[in-house]
Amino acid sequence: MFDVRLVVQVKLLPTPEQAAALEATLHAANRAADLVSRIAFTQRCFRNYDLRKHTYDRIKAE
Repeated sequence: MFDVRLVVQVKLLPTPEQAAALEATLHAANRAADLVSRIAFTQRCFRNYDLRKHTYDRIKAE
């Protein structure tokens, strides 16, 4: 069996308020990803479940 993927490229035309909200969301997601990456490498913890135990509360608090 094979995996079929559909990729769609869209152009967003947000209002200024929507653009600000989208930018804030992307910055928050990037900060969270950076934190998870930093913790994973400093603690040598790479399993999904274990990594979530170390990071979930800290990310949620932000």
